[in-house]
Amino acid sequence: MQTAMTSCFMGVKPMVAARPAKASARRSVAVRAGQYDEELIQTAKTLTAPGKGLLAIDESNATAGKRLDSIGVENTQENRRAYRTLLLGAPGLGEYISGTILFEETLYDNAASGETFIELLKKQGIVPGIKTDKGLVPLVNSNNESWTQGLTGLVDRSAEYYKQGARFCKWRAVVNIPAGPSPHAVTECAYGLARYAAISQAAGLVPIVEPEILLDGEHDIERSFEVAQAVWAETFKYLADQKVMLEGILLKPSMVTPAAESTKRASPDEVADYTLKLLKRRVPCAVPGIMFLSGGQSELEATLNLNAMNQSPNPWHVSFSYARALQNTCLKTWQGEEGNIKAAQEALLKRAKANSQAQLGKYDSKLEDESADTRTFEKGYVY
Repeated sequence: MQTAMTSCFMGVKPMVAARPAKASARRSVAVRAGQYDEELIQTAKTLTAPGKGLLAIDESNATAGKRLDSIGVENTQENRRAYRTLLLGAPGLGEYISGTILFEETLYDNAASGETFIELLKKQGIVPGIKTDKGLVPLVNSNNESWTQGLTGLVDRSAEYYKQGARFCKWRAVVNIPAGPSPHAVTECAYGLARYAAISQAAGLVPIVEPEILLDGEHDIERSFEVAQAVWAETFKYLADQKVMLEGILLKPSMVTPAAESTKRASPDEVADYTLKLLKRRVPCAVPGIMFLSGGQSELEATLNLNAMNQSPNPWHVSFSYARALQNTCLKTWQGEEGNIKAAQEALLKRAKANSQAQLGKYDSKLEDESADTRTFEKGYVY
């Protein structure tokens, strides 16, 4: 039985673009199986344990190649395996990380030690997750925008991922502010996320719903806030339409910040004020966790902004699901050299601990160095 939805916002009735009714879509959600409800809720609770967040290492092989190329390492499966073993084998990682989002290659692969990556994660008490979308492609009849492919075959893939050991998943959709954004693109983002979430829950996977507002552009924080309100409103409208159980999802949004090329910067307190205001207006309290993406912020920015948001109690577990903001210094320290593994793991643990403290609102930036303030923004970023 689906639990009643509670809400943190009052008196807000979002205007959303109409979508043509599809008989097949209506039939597919007429009855939600519900057999995994208790497990989904328990998994979500595990992922939102106090002081913990998510490590995202779900980069595609092509994007992983860009990362390796930045340190002069060839993009081979062996080198990708070595780097992922370094990350997931870091001693004590489970103290700060509750779940890890994997790429499909990693879910089925063995670590350098010979054990599977799933076994390696279980030793750390970390829940395995999986990226299930198939990437961005051009959206026809839009303002040069994109949509996320991967719904075809998702039912069968999700069942196999669960069988392999995954217990949560992630689907990334994006909205580009300089492109408008067009109502068509916003609706496509929201509808795709909702269909994915419904299919994932039916397979026993907690869906991470990721409506990313890209940092590309020169707009100020007010414009980011305005667009995010529209995107989040439509996303939760379609989640309700698809009968998604909100207690069994996680939201992975962008923080509300100025664009990367904006001349008007924002302090952590300002980012926190805008972002929390958006959460209270748009996100029901039934959602257990808000796991922010870093979106090209520097390691330090991402941690400071998260810490500012946790200076007062929130109805949700406000935490992190970072990729570059956890890995950047670690990767540069490693340089593909076996002798650097320990130092690289220490760099990863330092960032994980910092963000763990930020989730608790207890982060102290005095121990940081300047390297942590290097931005990781990439224009038109893809995974």
